[in-house]
Amino acid sequence: FRKYQWLLRNPDDPGSRPDARHDVPETTRWVLSWATDSQHLGLPFLRPSSRFPAQLTVLPGFSFPPPPAKQYFGEKVALYFAWLGWYTCLLGVAAVAGLLTFVAGITVFSSSQVSKEICEATDTIMCPLCDQKCPFWLLSDTCTYAKVTHMIDNEGTVLFAMFMAIWATVFLELWKRKRATVVTTWDLYRWDEEEEELAMELINDTEHKPQQYQHSYFRSTIILLLVLVMIAVLIGIAHGLVIYRVVATAFFTQSDFEFLRDQANTMAVMTGAVLHYITIVIMTKVNRHVALYLCDLENPRTLSQRENNFTVKIFTFQFFTNFSSLIYIAFFLGRINGHPGNYVRVAGKWRLEECHPSGCITDLFIQMATIMVLKQTISNVVEYLKEACRRQWVNNYRLSKVEFLSLFDEFLEMVIQYSFTTIFVAAFPLAPLLAFCNNLLEIRLDAIKMMRLRRRIVPWKANDIGIWLQVLEAIGILAVIGNGLVIAITSDFIPMQVYKYTYSPCMTENSTAVDCSTGYINHSLSIFRVQDFESHTRIPEMPPGHEITECRYRDYRNADDYSYTVQFWHIFAARLAFLILFEHAALCVKLIAAWYVPDVPKSVKNQFRDRKYNNLYKELRGRVCWALPFSEKRKAPS
Repeated sequence: FRKYQWLLRNPDDPGSRPDARHDVPETTRWVLSWATDSQHLGLPFLRPSSRFPAQLTVLPGFSFPPPPAKQYFGEKVALYFAWLGWYTCLLGVAAVAGLLTFVAGITVFSSSQVSKEICEATDTIMCPLCDQKCPFWLLSDTCTYAKVTHMIDNEGTVLFAMFMAIWATVFLELWKRKRATVVTTWDLYRWDEEEEELAMELINDTEHKPQQYQHSYFRSTIILLLVLVMIAVLIGIAHGLVIYRVVATAFFTQSDFEFLRDQANTMAVMTGAVLHYITIVIMTKVNRHVALYLCDLENPRTLSQRENNFTVKIFTFQFFTNFSSLIYIAFFLGRINGHPGNYVRVAGKWRLEECHPSGCITDLFIQMATIMVLKQTISNVVEYLKEACRRQWVNNYRLSKVEFLSLFDEFLEMVIQYSFTTIFVAAFPLAPLLAFCNNLLEIRLDAIKMMRLRRRIVPWKANDIGIWLQVLEAIGILAVIGNGLVIAITSDFIPMQVYKYTYSPCMTENSTAVDCSTGYINHSLSIFRVQDFESHTRIPEMPPGHEITECRYRDYRNADDYSYTVQFWHIFAARLAFLILFEHAALCVKLIAAWYVPDVPKSVKNQFRDRKYNNLYKELRGRVCWALPFSEKRKAPS
């Protein structure tokens, strides 16, 4: 408290109390000195110049030299850019790995035995996708779709998913080291926010009493119930997107345009992804207002506590807004309907939403690619133009207003991108590359917005990125779980391995002359008797002599009673075993990486150790010197 008082009285006196100026962080010294000089000169709070925003403009004849970016914006903003730069730097490694995985998939575009069987299945008749006017279709009609699926779903994808699980862990551990080095340079490593808050309150009012912490279980219960209601609404919106895809697929299947009929499922997924992006844009604004309202109900004690509470709530809402539809496609699409006789009734029509015979992972790939491209193009352009339409060509007063959540929006955007890059990266290997290219532009756009399009952010001290680190660690755990589930459930990697080592010709006939995947498609398709369709089903009319008595669908069921086969339970057990093994292996790697990479570099530890030693040496030397007799003091070394 005395150090802050001294600094207010002597902002430009470096000699009288050097220890005080050393203990007060650099940003606080600069801001207090600036504020004191402004008060002496009768100047208002200074703003950046409209032409030279980095230079401070005051009355004619008075000017300050432009301070470093950290001093001008404060450590909180500087830490954001430090984190974003470090994230983008390491994202380049993931982008290279993802690009190599994608290129390797392109090289085997037409060499897959599974896609060859689908392209040659000209006599395999598949069941209709709905019960009204939907025709039977040939498996060979989806030849290109099967090749694209194999380009994404292969052994390289599994290795890349494991790599990204490790990458997410290493990234966080290396950031902790980077953060320790940066804040030590700023003399803020052991800065206590609560202590400074109390000091500033005492500076303003020496009789001020600190506000006590309070907690209300009743209020917390009400807020929890409201949060659950909001999550239910967001899940309901995701269900609406599912209904849209169901209806759109049936509509495109019955279209008069041949292209829409042939690509009905792909068009439904793509238009559904666009609709999902629109809901993200709309619900982002709604989520913000709801989260702010819930924070007002909580009545947090400090601004930092309010920001933390707001962060947790809006990230939870945004996570369900962005990923509910992806979670459905990845883990539930085609797995809740049973055989074609059990159509799902939607909007007055019966419809069976199922995966393509070559797998569901392509649907997830299309959904993620569409959303990420739209978010990183349209959203950034609109965000910049929205700020640029109020440029400072009139005066600084018309700059965009800044509130305490202005930096929060930038963090939220990057954390959501980080979620897309890690959680479902097994289905979209190009996600890190898109994120890397976007961030190269994002860093500059954020700097332009803060320097030219917005009023100056009030400098805010910080020695870490706050609760966002905990959010990133939670995303890292979800990434391990999500990628494990994508490989085990969404991908055909596990069923194909079970077939190769249990039911393939290589095992049953001990044949090594053929590919071990031969016969996999026929093995993975079940038979449905047309006579078992429900009475209301309108079976498509066939030309004379082409009567269809049975059709095929993707599942492992017996032809007589449509119960699950033994193969289904073998695959189920293998998927469960792989999921457990993958998650435990990733957890072990995470723990090893956390142990192997120290959070604090040895240079920082040695610096603080030397500082402790010097302080103790001075203190003990002074005590020993004063305790000596006068004759001995004269002999003591200086």
